[in-house]
Amino acid sequence: MEWLTAPFEVAFVQRALWAGILVSAICALAGTWVVLRGMAFLGDAMSHGLLPGVAVASLLGGNLLVGAVVSAAVMTAGVTALGRTPRLSQDTGIGLLFVGMLSLGVIIVSRSQSFAVDLTGFLFGDVLAVREGDLTLLGVALLLALGVSVPGHRAFLALAFDERKARTLGLRPRLAHAVLLGLLALAIVASFHIVGTLLVLGLLIAPPAAALPWVRSVSGVMALAAVLGAAATFGGLLLSWHLSTAAGATVSAFAVCLFFLSHLASGLRHRRRARPVGVPARAVTSARSATTPRPNET
Repeated sequence: MEWLTAPFEVAFVQRALWAGILVSAICALAGTWVVLRGMAFLGDAMSHGLLPGVAVASLLGGNLLVGAVVSAAVMTAGVTALGRTPRLSQDTGIGLLFVGMLSLGVIIVSRSQSFAVDLTGFLFGDVLAVREGDLTLLGVALLLALGVSVPGHRAFLALAFDERKARTLGLRPRLAHAVLLGLLALAIVASFHIVGTLLVLGLLIAPPAAALPWVRSVSGVMALAAVLGAAATFGGLLLSWHLSTAAGATVSAFAVCLFFLSHLASGLRHRRRARPVGVPARAVTSARSATTPRPNET
């Protein structure tokens, strides 16, 4: 039992755990829509698009969070504007913004004397360096995410499944899409300094994707994703402590492992439901092959 509790008796590990729990809740609210709408590439592009603002803030000795917010606002406005261009596909616009912002960020960071250190910190974060002030900011970010998610739930839901119906219902899908991008940007900005931009997708996508096979409602996916994200944070920090591995990367890898375990268990459950009780699996396979028409019988 001491193996489970010993790491969390240390103050900075406790702060890391609380930070991971708050980030998991924020990412569950935004990540569920990312998974449902197939926006993983957009999430990746926006997370890397933070680099120019963070780089400028670092070089000027300013607040990195402010720089990330500015870059996120630029990315959100750019994706929204390019999405309204009829002759340009959304993926093309996102890809161009992704490459352009990342290249600009690397150019700016290369002017720094500590290029490798700055870029590594941006990409991978440092969850064990969380301070009490960071926890306060994450709490405020979670409240903001809830303030956007609850009133916008109906519009986001209609947008995810039928944009034309959303327009018919007067839900203003373009505005809803822009607000959803803002929610995604909020989740990424709040999370990047905890697990880094390369690893933020682990908490943004893996927990909601792992929750999908087990619940039927969007709100249920969000709730279960938050729980799975918190479990990944706990398990990742525990393994990181005992194995002396990078904490943020271990948390993200744990979340991805939960996704694969979830879908493996879901597949086994569907196989058991498809097999009649008391009938061997070989007999079910034989019966299906016997009832399947041959090519010359169709």
